[in-house]
Amino acid sequence: MAYLSTAQSLRPARRSIFALIGDLTALYRQRRELAQMSDVELSDIGLTRAQAEAEAARPIWDFPRR
Repeated sequence: MAYLSTAQSLRPARRSIFALIGDLTALYRQRRELAQMSDVELSDIGLTRAQAEAEAARPIWDFPRR
């Protein structure tokens, strides 16, 4: 069994460009759906209209780090 050095194990794994594009596309769709939710639906998930609009207005390259 091969073991990774400490430096190798701390390095983030590389992702394919296709995985990144898929994640960004999903994020874009989620933000569009969030912007279209009713006030009742937003309150069900604990968000205000202002919070939903702020999230939906974020640019596509502004995504959460995992």
